[in-house]
Amino acid sequence: MSATPLAGKVAIITGSSRSIGAAIAERLAADGANVIINYVNGAAAAEEVAKRINSKGVGRAEIVQADVSSVESTKALVEKTLQIFNRLDILVLNAGVMDRKALTHVTEEHFDKHFDINVKGPLFLTQAAAPHIQTGGRVIFFSTSLTISTTISPDYLVYVATKGAIEQLTRVLSKDLGQRQITVNTVSPGPTATPLFMEGMNEQRAQFVANLSPMKRLGQPEDISSTVAFLARDDSQWVSGQNIRVNGAFAV
Repeated sequence: MSATPLAGKVAIITGSSRSIGAAIAERLAADGANVIINYVNGAAAAEEVAKRINSKGVGRAEIVQADVSSVESTKALVEKTLQIFNRLDILVLNAGVMDRKALTHVTEEHFDKHFDINVKGPLFLTQAAAPHIQTGGRVIFFSTSLTISTTISPDYLVYVATKGAIEQLTRVLSKDLGQRQITVNTVSPGPTATPLFMEGMNEQRAQFVANLSPMKRLGQPEDISSTVAFLARDDSQWVSGQNIRVNGAFAV
């Protein structure tokens, strides 16, 4: 296989100024893709990711600010990508929000925020991007292994509801976009050592969660990015409509 299997391809990765999104952008660029680093706040972090990518001289990176919870902003993100690179092949819908509240504390604002960012944004960004994605392109959504985990706590209620919606979007859109040989899949990480996951987590609690996997460790952003890289390549052309759970057997 070529060292740059994505050479000539263009990818948008939402929420890619840090953490898993940044790891995905760096991996796709290392595989030869030109990438759009999307961010809402924190231009400096996005610029730093782009700088790391561009210093390696493989895929090129550009940053684009866009609030993916806004339909108009998602359209602008696609338009800007086409202005910069003049094509689009891969759409990675990584951006998301997770504020934990159990039923008695759920508010309309909490509900709307999660569905706007985690469901509405990915859906309408896909709608805006789909006419421009090249035949044989890729759409990669993000869910969570919590949708099947028996250890889930009540305060994940709305978050997991949004991810259940994403899993159903994947099933249906794979039938629709598949007519143009565009694959549509979901990646569902398990517990991953990101700043968001580790926030408020002491060492004992982190090890408890790590022990829920028989491999006795947390996932790393690179574990997720390598799976996305596979789905982005031509090797995955017969994988579509699937939910790939990347969780070290945390939930099966």
